[in-house]
Amino acid sequence: MTGDIFRALSYGMYAIGVKGEDGVSACIANTVVQVSNAPDIIAVSINRSSFSHECIEKTGIFTVSVLSEDTSGAVIGALGFNSGRRINKLKNITHRVLAEGVPVVRENICCWFLCRVVGRTEAGAYTVFLAEVVAGSESVKGRPMTYEYYRHVIKGRAPEASPTYREEKVPADETGDGNWICPVCGYVFNDPVVPFEELPEDWICPVCGAPKNVFRRQKS
Repeated sequence: MTGDIFRALSYGMYAIGVKGEDGVSACIANTVVQVSNAPDIIAVSINRSSFSHECIEKTGIFTVSVLSEDTSGAVIGALGFNSGRRINKLKNITHRVLAEGVPVVRENICCWFLCRVVGRTEAGAYTVFLAEVVAGSESVKGRPMTYEYYRHVIKGRAPEASPTYREEKVPADETGDGNWICPVCGYVFNDPVVPFEELPEDWICPVCGAPKNVFRRQKS
């Protein structure tokens, strides 16, 4: 058996909003599911080493912003490939802070939930938090982004802390002299029309926002 078979499972793309002692933060999760109604309870898997996990443990509350296919890959990169312990991940992302002190991302999301933790279970390096949904959007806008869309349309990769992470090699049809790889998120630039060298110097990675000058040429 290989880990690739788990790609047959369905996942979404979500921003998990939290509050810490010095302000708000957020991370990206792809494992959020409803497990009960009356009351409405969801489950979310969070890596125990993450800052978001630390915040949820202390406060017992968090938000889920459901990303849409129109959400910029740069939002996912900023929230998914950085640590809230080191930087303000929401600094350049449009968001609002609820009365409870937790943030909701506002960049082309479908909807959001405010959740209070009611239970938990440990699973390897992760905690699966069970949380009751106590507030949320009145409607859904746009098409929710699936993990498959993120991987195959946005060309994003999973960070190492993600439960769906698998070490990946660049596919054979994505190798060659025209390929440049982002060392932060693994995004591969390969445009048959515009060479990488001709991109403007202020061009950034569409997935994580890394600058052009950190990209490295893919070895043949």
